[in-house]
Amino acid sequence: MTIVTSLQLTDASRVVPPARAAPSGLTLVQIHDPAVNERLYTTIGRPLRWTDRLPWTADRWAAHADSVQTHVAGFGGQTAGYYELHEQDGAVQIAIFGLLEHARGLGLGGHLLVHALRQGFLLAPRVWVHTCTDDGPHALANYQARGLRVFDVRPERLAPAGDLT
Repeated sequence: MTIVTSLQLTDASRVVPPARAAPSGLTLVQIHDPAVNERLYTTIGRPLRWTDRLPWTADRWAAHADSVQTHVAGFGGQTAGYYELHEQDGAVQIAIFGLLEHARGLGLGGHLLVHALRQGFLLAPRVWVHTCTDDGPHALANYQARGLRVFDVRPERLAPAGDLT
């Protein structure tokens, strides 16, 4: 059983930046390239059991890229991670948020999340996200440290990890 936790922030002034300055060389760029969304989703998500998009066609990825705002983080000359913002019903969901394995533990996640929250608040007065016990071990703590507050916790049955091929 997986526990899904949903968090939100409704006041942009309550976004809490990390105590450490952003690492030198961290870049954040908005992109529109369905192939990048697919590649990053698959690369970051497969070990974390992100499965819902795996069967998507190229056309479905293209339609998805048109419906979200995607930002890619770079560090040390390499892609470090990304996030997607999905605007719906007067709120913005951070629909995807993740770092590539080589970029974890470098202090990038907090800065990427602050960027996501600030971009989200440019679009709507409420920004929310959900995470689960299958996500990275620091995901929930990062969301809470940046000011997001829990509004729902629920169990969910996901496919066994062996079913992801």
